[in-house]
Amino acid sequence: MKAAVWYGKHDVRVENTKEPAIQPGKVKVKVAWAGICGSDLHAYHGVGVQVNGPHPVSGELAPLTLGHEFAGVVAEIGEGVSRILVGDRVTIEPLIYCKECKYCKNNLYNQCEKFGFIGLHANGGFAEYVMVEPSMVHILPEGMSLEEGALVEPSAVALHAVRESKLKVGEKVAVFGVGPIGLLTIMAAQAAGATQIYAVDVAPERLLKAKECGATHFINATDGNPVEAILSLSNGGVDVAYEAAGAEMTLANSISVIKKSGVVMIISIIPTPVKVDILQLTLKEATLTSVLAYRNIFPEVIHLIASGKLNVKEVITKKIELEQIVKDGFKLLGTDKSQSKILVKIQA
Repeated sequence: MKAAVWYGKHDVRVENTKEPAIQPGKVKVKVAWAGICGSDLHAYHGVGVQVNGPHPVSGELAPLTLGHEFAGVVAEIGEGVSRILVGDRVTIEPLIYCKECKYCKNNLYNQCEKFGFIGLHANGGFAEYVMVEPSMVHILPEGMSLEEGALVEPSAVALHAVRESKLKVGEKVAVFGVGPIGLLTIMAAQAAGATQIYAVDVAPERLLKAKECGATHFINATDGNPVEAILSLSNGGVDVAYEAAGAEMTLANSISVIKKSGVVMIISIIPTPVKVDILQLTLKEATLTSVLAYRNIFPEVIHLIASGKLNVKEVITKKIELEQIVKDGFKLLGTDKSQSKILVKIQA
């Protein structure tokens, strides 16, 4: 079968690999569509893939097939698998966890002590077939496309962030960074009842996409001071600021635009230490918090997409074939700011 395999920094090869054979207690999925995530871009640039020994849960290490946002059709089920049938149209929740630590036993599996992802710590969805645990499999309702199914995973990140931010109906929010996760956060905040949504970015193309996704105000951070703009337009600040850009400046601006008792929710991955204005947080009696992926939320996300409350197709800007994934996927996303979510067609 064809797969996009990571060998090292800037070394991803679309090649023929061995198709996985079904095993007891496993589900084999024929992948239809897979999305390119920011984590995949980090992997392409050499960060985040399992190296220097096998992952403690999956037992796998590089070279690995990338891809963790994907949907397809169940091809085979192993002995002992119930609930799932061959032919089911499914999306995959790609978190790897041990099921034994105190966090897993409290159903906080995204905080597992051995946490990982399919596509980074085990073979993933940029392949014609992938083997997964039954617990990862979520059946899609009739009328929901497999393209939409591939967008459930990033939508779950956004919805989990909005849910954990305790956003209330009628409140105002700001979203710093309107790449795919920022755009989906705008949608999730709108679905949760936000009345004013301030989108902040440095790319005009992304701000136009933010408008399509439900933002009410659009601020180009290169045209002036975004903090002053938001404080003026919102009459004193927003209730929740979502940091989805992963930069020290956007984090600082997020803190500056919230009202007293407001919340700053960090969705992005900020890999290096940054300075934080703790005094400003203290004087506002504000909350600075974060999320890692998601948990216990895929069914709700699927329902919101299927019912039309989250029109996730709005974030798709390009569809490519698997053979094009390096040139028209990883490389293009690094240079073309008009691109948001690129979907990779794996099989019909």
